[in-house]
Amino acid sequence: MKGHVNTQMGDIQISEDVLAKYAGSAAVECFGVVGMASINMKDGIVKLLKKDNISRGVNVIMDEDAMEIGLHIIVAYGVSIAAVAENLIENVKYKVEDMTGIQVKKIRIYVEGVRVTE
Repeated sequence: MKGHVNTQMGDIQISEDVLAKYAGSAAVECFGVVGMASINMKDGIVKLLKKDNISRGVNVIMDEDAMEIGLHIIVAYGVSIAAVAENLIENVKYKVEDMTGIQVKKIRIYVEGVRVTE
């Protein structure tokens, strides 16, 4: 399902992949987030994604008038996970709603790992 935005000039359709890439880009900008995570379900191994695969760590579910976003992240060692998650939710919600005009109903944060950063 695609995101729909109705304007005076016509309808705009935004694919879920575009929404996932944008949400992932907004997420990695947040303090304390090392990157997006990809999980190998077969082995249960968490892998840090490169910037070109960032949307694989994001799940977007579209309803008729809103969306839900799931973010699989890796956080930096020594930061408050609760504070990072709260900041992440606010930042991603604001940026996605501002870009698309579609309401973000819910954001789920899945902390898949902790990394020591230099």
